[in-house]
Amino acid sequence: MTDDQKTLDLQEVVEHTKAYIPLASRMRPKILADIVGQNHIFGENCLLANLIKNNTFGSLLFYGPPGCGKTTVAEIISRSVNCDFVKINAVLSNVSELREIINRIKNRNFILFIDEIHRFNKAQQDLLLPDMESGAIRLIGATTYNPGFYVISPLLSRSQLVKFEPIDHGSMVSILQKALTDEVMGLKATGCSVDMAVLNKIASVSDGDLRRALNQLEAIVMSVPSGAMIDKSIFDKMLRNSYSKYDADEDEHYDTISAFIKSIRGCDPDAAIYWLAKMLAGGEDPRFIARRLVIAASEDVGLADSRALPLAMACFDACEKIGLPECRINLAQVTIFLASAPKSNSAYLAIDKAVNNLKENGAQPIPLWLRDSHGSVSKDLGNGSDYLYSHEFPNNISGQEYMILPEQFYFPKKSGSEQAICERLAELKSRKLIIQSRDINKP
Repeated sequence: MTDDQKTLDLQEVVEHTKAYIPLASRMRPKILADIVGQNHIFGENCLLANLIKNNTFGSLLFYGPPGCGKTTVAEIISRSVNCDFVKINAVLSNVSELREIINRIKNRNFILFIDEIHRFNKAQQDLLLPDMESGAIRLIGATTYNPGFYVISPLLSRSQLVKFEPIDHGSMVSILQKALTDEVMGLKATGCSVDMAVLNKIASVSDGDLRRALNQLEAIVMSVPSGAMIDKSIFDKMLRNSYSKYDADEDEHYDTISAFIKSIRGCDPDAAIYWLAKMLAGGEDPRFIARRLVIAASEDVGLADSRALPLAMACFDACEKIGLPECRINLAQVTIFLASAPKSNSAYLAIDKAVNNLKENGAQPIPLWLRDSHGSVSKDLGNGSDYLYSHEFPNNISGQEYMILPEQFYFPKKSGSEQAICERLAELKSRKLIIQSRDINKP
């Protein structure tokens, strides 16, 4: 792209070259006022909208799912402030190319747009920093990944982070309707009409991705005769294999497993089963899900129901030995059990409290009476000499201390089966205090 080239007007391309351009590209808005589904960014008196209006913004980092308008907004911004627009894709660019582009456009009226900026390695991201810092280049980066994990901190600190949301259902249906009736950029020339139930279905299965929704609409319309009426039966035949958005090792992967575990913790088996189904439909490894169930069995159910951990381990074993599709039933069974079970995180809190105590105070010496007394040297040192064997005392309670500086780490909760543990420990503590008091008062 030469210095004097600017983003071509899409309508000119359609009219003069007659080239095929996908519906999703043709329907892209031209001005900020036409952007849908991002009112938190471009609504009245929103910060970014005012910065663009006054042309006082610096470098921007757009973060959001596919098809929510990140690239479109970047192009609109460049037109709004009368800047030339240079777009590169981080997947295809290397350090030398990036350096050449920066040297060519810095200190000039350009916006550098880097799509999939998370694909740049640290060296490539570092290369951007000096000119961003000086204001020699104005960068707009776009990513579908959480920038906190994939974008270096110095680049984040030099950019304004803008979070895009998936396009809401209502806005998506509205755009689909507009695409059907638009004479110039849309599908009106086909004469086809689409049942509202189909538009709603397309919006539902597109997971907030407007590009995907428009591509589906175009595929359906272009595969039927002109003037056809497309109802739900036609839609179901053409798009049987609609899939949910789910990408292994990306944000959707982590967000979905997070929703799954939090639904279990929150005692909502219906929500937990829904997120389980989404992961399985997206091709998630069932052993990964089973591992998380094993963790939840101890972290969230714990001692409130001691059946949770062995049941979760049995599920993991089933996933290893049986596999899909049958092990989905094992996963569902344990998911429902854990979500419905009483909850206690007392074991989780106890081990964390003990570990933190060690970090802050160092390790206590092991009491002499608890040390191993095997061997003549150990006995000569007095190891174990004052140990009280619990089974030789009434109720198997000796009253002896097992730490030099006793401290409570485990605080039982009155939830499910742990209620009985709570009562048992209270009784033990009471008996121990009686024994210790009796020993102190001996003549």
